[in-house]
Amino acid sequence: MSKVSPKKHLGQHFLVDQNIARKIVDQLTMHQGAQDVLEIGPGMGVLTQFLLQHKEYTTTVVDIDRESIAYLKEHFPALQDRIISADFLKTDLSKMFPGKFAIIGNFPYNISSQIFFKVLEHRDVVPEVVCMIQKEVAERLAAPPGSKTYGILSVLLQAFYTIDYKFTVHEHVFHPPPKVKSGVIGLLRNERQNLACDEKLFFSVVKQSFGTRRKTLRNSLRSYNLPPEIAAQPVFDKRAEQLSVQDFIELTQLIEQNM
Repeated sequence: MSKVSPKKHLGQHFLVDQNIARKIVDQLTMHQGAQDVLEIGPGMGVLTQFLLQHKEYTTTVVDIDRESIAYLKEHFPALQDRIISADFLKTDLSKMFPGKFAIIGNFPYNISSQIFFKVLEHRDVVPEVVCMIQKEVAERLAAPPGSKTYGILSVLLQAFYTIDYKFTVHEHVFHPPPKVKSGVIGLLRNERQNLACDEKLFFSVVKQSFGTRRKTLRNSLRSYNLPPEIAAQPVFDKRAEQLSVQDFIELTQLIEQNM
């Protein structure tokens, strides 16, 4: 098999620039105890080849595309039985590795948010993520409070990860070229073990707060039917984008106490 045909329904845009591929792999720090790396959507192995040069960790790849799986088996015998033919979003990550593992990949634009939600579910065993996604989304995830691009996933991920925007990747280094630029970001697990509030309620409060981001929290969170004296507090005069992760934790605690 010479090459894999990119499939539109899988959102495949294969990176063809070797220098950028090496630079992405070089972003992995592996300093939080992970000894395994899981690459999502390796395609023809442009990142894989550089991952395999690192003997200090073990690389496993997962891809839903059977053509890519066949290509990898043919061209990367060093991977042996560490080529998984599966949908990452449906895999049981808790059974995949004995300990902590890092995640890396050129994520398909259309499922990047779902991948991050799955990472959040397994944050205790995923101390690091290095990925290339749509530039606009990458900037949003790394945005600080007060930024116009700061949003739901920014808060949820920043609650547990420090996010660093690494560099921008232009369209012409892909086959086929996407219509937008890409951005590479790194996520490193922070020291927050739990939220000190009900986690489901926290997620709900964040999502609802940004659901009508131009409105004040008093209007956005009206469905919680808070007592008038609570809803009159200054925090409810703010808009969602003005709140830090800690502010959202304290807001959730306040709602929790008055439900």
